[in-house]
Amino acid sequence: MPILLRLLPLALILQLLACSTEPVSHLELVQERGKLIAVTRNAATTYYEGAEGPLGMEYELLRGFADELGVELQLVLAASPDAVLSTLEAGGADLAAAGLTVTEARQERLRFSHPYQQITQQLIYLGGNLRPRRPEDLLNGHLEILANSSHEELLEALRTEHPELHWHSNPRADSEELLTKVWQEEIDYTVADSNEFILNQRFMPELRVGFDLSEPQPLAWAFSPHLDTSLLEAADDYLQRLEDSGALERLLERYYGHVGSFDYVGTRAFMRHINERLPEYRLLFEYAAREFGLDWRLLAATAYQESHWDPDAVSPTGVRGIMMLTQRTAGELGVTRRTDPVESIWGGALYLSRLHARVPERIPEPDRSWLALASYNIGFGHMEDARILTQRNGGNPDSWKDVKETLPLLHQRRWHSQTRFGYARGREALQYVENIRSYYDILVWLTERERPIPPPPPPPHPVWSVDSPVF
Repeated sequence: MPILLRLLPLALILQLLACSTEPVSHLELVQERGKLIAVTRNAATTYYEGAEGPLGMEYELLRGFADELGVELQLVLAASPDAVLSTLEAGGADLAAAGLTVTEARQERLRFSHPYQQITQQLIYLGGNLRPRRPEDLLNGHLEILANSSHEELLEALRTEHPELHWHSNPRADSEELLTKVWQEEIDYTVADSNEFILNQRFMPELRVGFDLSEPQPLAWAFSPHLDTSLLEAADDYLQRLEDSGALERLLERYYGHVGSFDYVGTRAFMRHINERLPEYRLLFEYAAREFGLDWRLLAATAYQESHWDPDAVSPTGVRGIMMLTQRTAGELGVTRRTDPVESIWGGALYLSRLHARVPERIPEPDRSWLALASYNIGFGHMEDARILTQRNGGNPDSWKDVKETLPLLHQRRWHSQTRFGYARGREALQYVENIRSYYDILVWLTERERPIPPPPPPPHPVWSVDSPVF
């Protein structure tokens, strides 16, 4: 768990280092200290506290780098990109990892690592309003951006061609707050990095991209130019190896792989059903998930993908209820009334927990959960077929990123003829899991803004346990 440090200790160490007669490299300093101190921001694209601990793209990268160096990771949180850079320049951290765009102005102040991601700066507006397509279209609206940011650097450059361009620089807001202001019609436009926009659009589905303000730009870690390059070189080597091994791509898939295709109508309906339907069943999801070791929000997201939380839902193939159990599976689970919400949710939770238990323990989260969800959709046997084909084709059968690329092959005779269980609607299973991931993210985003509530009381239900027979 990262510790939030004050800036003084590292600054003092750097002063002592400058006065030392025996040269010590920056890398050696970090290793002797036993701590890698990084300044970052608290945001969805960088670092945040999840239900089971710290998460975020930057956090995952930093933790891996610290582990490789054999030191503890400690984080300093800054309120804005400008504060991140100021903290680094003041000697408050060994490096800055905060979704920093590499710009010419910043390169004059700092050194940057090997890039790990590409983003585009985008002009954001509210759907339903007239779409801006070029800088001239912004003149009659209120444009608000992050102060002293790469966005402001870009607009300053654009103003040489469009001197009438104007905006308000907000020194206190973060990117999500500015996107919210557009969504709530407090301002007309803002500028956001494409990775921040794509994550937040699911929560504010009316937001739209007017046009791209920049070409793709790299994100990288920043280092002080006043220290030697030993730690920077170690970071470059680490990031390059992550890229070469495919681990970086898998990490990007984990955070962004399921949000590339935005469905406005579906997302809007989901947000409405959260208010209209979920309250009636939330306690059932919470209690069943707690009994079977699941995250209730993942269970609820699965139920929504299955039935849109309609207890009377029936598919053309005869599956029924909130969790859309087949008659055979319901019988094996002890569910006698599939359209009864209590029985259906408990049966679905038990079924999902047993599928999760069948996925090899060596597979880490969240991949293990995604594979279990795919099994819920097409069956465990077909999921294993996809994993075997993945391995035969040179992929990693324990990686959801690799397996999801193989799943559509189960449609094709050339491939499913090589499997034990044959044809399956693998493309449907792929979309099934990706939809659940998006629904789950929205539920997490909403519930983390709630006040803590006590555990729910147990509802009446059949006497089931995780040891009950499923197959």
